[in-house]
Amino acid sequence: MPPIPTYLSHFDGRRFNSYNNYFTKQFGGRVQKISIDAGFSCPNRDGKISTGGCTFCSNAAFNPSYCKPEKSIKQQIEEGIEFHQRRYRRANKYLAYFQPFSNTYKPLEELKGIYQQALEIPEITGIVIGTRPDLIDEQILQYLSEIRQTHYVMLEYGVESIYDETLLRVNRGHDFATAERAIRLTAQYGIPCGAHFIFGLPGESKTMMLDAADVISRLPLTTVKFHQLQIFKDTKMAEEYQQHPEHFHLFDLGEYIDFVIDFAERLNPAIVIERFAGEVPPRYLVSEPWMKLRYDEVLNRIEKRMEERDTWQGKFWR
Repeated sequence: MPPIPTYLSHFDGRRFNSYNNYFTKQFGGRVQKISIDAGFSCPNRDGKISTGGCTFCSNAAFNPSYCKPEKSIKQQIEEGIEFHQRRYRRANKYLAYFQPFSNTYKPLEELKGIYQQALEIPEITGIVIGTRPDLIDEQILQYLSEIRQTHYVMLEYGVESIYDETLLRVNRGHDFATAERAIRLTAQYGIPCGAHFIFGLPGESKTMMLDAADVISRLPLTTVKFHQLQIFKDTKMAEEYQQHPEHFHLFDLGEYIDFVIDFAERLNPAIVIERFAGEVPPRYLVSEPWMKLRYDEVLNRIEKRMEERDTWQGKFWR
């Protein structure tokens, strides 16, 4: 069995460019993200773009129990640190993760006050801001680049698909060109940038999804998150799934594991993979039972299968 090429030695013994390894290199040890709900909304819900939101969206499914907008940012961070100290005893540095909805969807002066509340807490070494690619501009990027002088900053964009017909079908409210512009502009300001993609959205074949690896590989991304399509209760997509299940192809576990490995083989090895799959509390799901597995278990199976196939991220990247 041939060894993993030496030019992939920065994977630190794993077969993909892992998030943990990235932060170990950045900070010299484990860093944990603390989710914060700062009470942001979304233009795809409040009428600026649409009132329906993305058909797949259920923010509540991803919010930890301590993460509630009626609590102050300081209280959420303190409770989040306590939670993660019990769960991950090795973590001693934390990033404030502004996660639910669109966390740049306020005037710049309001954003400054919100972000500074987190940055004033001594245990917080930086911020990660989840938002839409159509809600970023050069004023915000200039401000974030100033924060970068003293703290870590990352912008994380919900992109979901590279195909405009898919984005229209799920009522995303922007096209892929908008996402590409935001990612490239963020990189120009020297700010690390992540993107989120969903595998299995209606209308996309496996070939279409795999071909996206070539497009994503050309973007100046620091990290990516991949989620299998999960259908959440009380969403527009759940209604469509119940009425027309034939429109959907939901991956079974073995199929998905081989698919994401095929995808990783074509992905630029310089891009850090933060997640291969999604995990939410089972009570939110109406889709496949395997999706109720803990992410760590799914990741272990992915890594074992990569070993069996003797493959690695970027093996077929050109």
